[in-house]
Amino acid sequence: MAQTKEKVRQAVFFLTACISVLSVILICIFLFSSGLPAISKIGFGHFVFGRVWQPANNLYGIFPMIVGSIYVTAGALLVGVPIGILSAIYMAKFCPDKVYKPLKMAINLMAGIPSVVYGFFGLVVLVPFIRQETLSLGTGVLTASLLLGLMILPTIITVSETAIRAVPDAYYEGGLALGTSHERSIFFIVVPAAKRSILAAVILGLGRAIGETMAVIMVAGNQAIIPTSITSGVRTLTTNIVMEMGYSTGLHRQALIGTAVVLFIFVLIINVSFSLIRKEEA
Repeated sequence: MAQTKEKVRQAVFFLTACISVLSVILICIFLFSSGLPAISKIGFGHFVFGRVWQPANNLYGIFPMIVGSIYVTAGALLVGVPIGILSAIYMAKFCPDKVYKPLKMAINLMAGIPSVVYGFFGLVVLVPFIRQETLSLGTGVLTASLLLGLMILPTIITVSETAIRAVPDAYYEGGLALGTSHERSIFFIVVPAAKRSILAAVILGLGRAIGETMAVIMVAGNQAIIPTSITSGVRTLTTNIVMEMGYSTGLHRQALIGTAVVLFIFVLIINVSFSLIRKEEA
């Protein structure tokens, strides 16, 4: 009887794993079967490196969206990574117990806030502030980067804190035994020992930022041009798909699916990088 239950559990786990893998395979088949013909028809060079996106004139260049995605994601990492890692160090090694619990609850709450709520916050708080301080429209690369930097904080903090706590206490105690201070033992011994997992946290935050859509739509300006400054309006790959998919037809719709193929490849590279880092760590 016990063996039968064990086999049933194994069968259920195997089935759910197969469903997950099959879902990914079906998504890949749909994307590439629908997107690659459009990329081939438009021309890979014209599609990926074209600077004009005007579907009404059969111009499907997504290079401005690629650049916009890179700018916004890089800006989000510049904002979120230092704050996230320092917050994780504080929570793991410096935070008093009375402060830790409400702080941890707040970070968990941040992870559960819907994207549209973040976008609304950016629209009513960040956009007017940036508009006043920079004398610009307020929507653009800077605003989107600040908002995404805020959104990736829970991911970076949670994973980094776990990595720091996973470092054996012997590392920290050995540093104290050699005469180093509490702070130096943490920053020069414990944190470097957890650097691979911290880098994995950064990569996960990168994936979160590059795939964000709703919040970016509300604060980025949504202009399909290459941004010339940090206050210029910008359109990312994800926002380009969401904004035009509802009314697109024919080659226009296929070009949007081709945009999703490019985005999928970016995300795939990020996930492969994460897997390689975890493999090296093991």
